[in-house]
Amino acid sequence: LPGEHRVIHTAKEVVAVNGTNQRLRCSFSSSSPVGQQLAVSWNFHPGHEMFLFKDRVTWDGNIERNDVSIMLWNLQPSDNGTFTCQVTNWPDVFGTIGEVRLRVVQKVNFSEIHFLVVAIGSASVLMIIVVTAVIICRQRRRKARAKRLEVADTEGKEKESLKMGEEKEPVPLED
Repeated sequence: LPGEHRVIHTAKEVVAVNGTNQRLRCSFSSSSPVGQQLAVSWNFHPGHEMFLFKDRVTWDGNIERNDVSIMLWNLQPSDNGTFTCQVTNWPDVFGTIGEVRLRVVQKVNFSEIHFLVVAIGSASVLMIIVVTAVIICRQRRRKARAKRLEVADTEGKEKESLKMGEEKEPVPLED
């Protein structure tokens, strides 16, 4: 039956930065060809005050592609909420309503970015210093151990040669 097959497609949630522009996508499919009787409505909840968007909302759709999207300009924290997109394409008057939740987040201040960079940079430098110190300590220990082994080996050889010298008969010195 005509009038029973209309589907709306939107994103579930959109996150945008305060002061930027955001396209709210909405597309539809219909069992009837798009005609003169097509009607599109966008609503904002909480509230019915569309004057909130006066001069900040424009049509950004393309009916030939079943796209009924809008563009919101200069987003503000008060724009947080749920937008609904409804399309009626006679005789398709029943179907889903598209809902998209818009979350407007604050811009990250330079000071916050600066703090983050300094914190990450400091942690990285500290880690490099610690790793370098560990490597240097290990190398010094290895050298010291090698030197002790070398000294011990040399002393052992000297003792051996002294023992061998004692086993030989002493040679008298001539005057």
